[in-house]
Amino acid sequence: MWNGAQHMGESSTSSSWSSHPDTEDDRMIAVMLSEEYSKLDGAVARRLSGLAPVPHIPQINSYIPSINAASLDHQRLLERLQVYGLCEVKVTGDGNCQFRALSDQMYRSSKYHKHIRKDIVKQLKDNRNLYEGYVPMKYKKYCKKMAKSGEWGDHVTLQAASDKFGVKICLLTSFRDTCFIEIMPQGQAPKYELWLSFWSEVHYNSLYAIQGAPVQKPKKKHWLF
Repeated sequence: MWNGAQHMGESSTSSSWSSHPDTEDDRMIAVMLSEEYSKLDGAVARRLSGLAPVPHIPQINSYIPSINAASLDHQRLLERLQVYGLCEVKVTGDGNCQFRALSDQMYRSSKYHKHIRKDIVKQLKDNRNLYEGYVPMKYKKYCKKMAKSGEWGDHVTLQAASDKFGVKICLLTSFRDTCFIEIMPQGQAPKYELWLSFWSEVHYNSLYAIQGAPVQKPKKKHWLF
């Protein structure tokens, strides 16, 4: 598991990225969680070891499927999860789902999505040369847009996350012809893997082997997939 203490230290020095910084207690909880889950469980990777990953090409969101198409894609994803003995830890569909799912994989809690977003945007700003070619708009405008809570993450932010945290990000998708996408950090060997499900350009969830999945407490007044 990724070094949460290092990450939270970096986040606390960049509080200007968020208009609602988390409390010191929140940061301490994040450190404790990351230490508790310091050993990576490779159960998901073992189950999917036979799949051939598709190389990742960073791109921004340009297509949102119709409701009917998205429903068919979701059913395809559920069938794939069943085949491989996997389950999703569902995160809120509030526009922050990519960052929430990454937070759940790193901290076993989706509540640190603000810290994840801040670090990813900082990575984008500090390494413009790595990502600008994939963004078909003014790059500063793109970074400013991505800094806002509720702004959907895309494949560029996933690549930036992989680079920032030094991790391999693995997506089990709902796409008909693309079951598994692998995102590798540039210029470094990955420290460990994060596993996400990806539903039809619509939603991300955190992915676990059924036997190792954390128990989810029921939530009220949240839109869950």
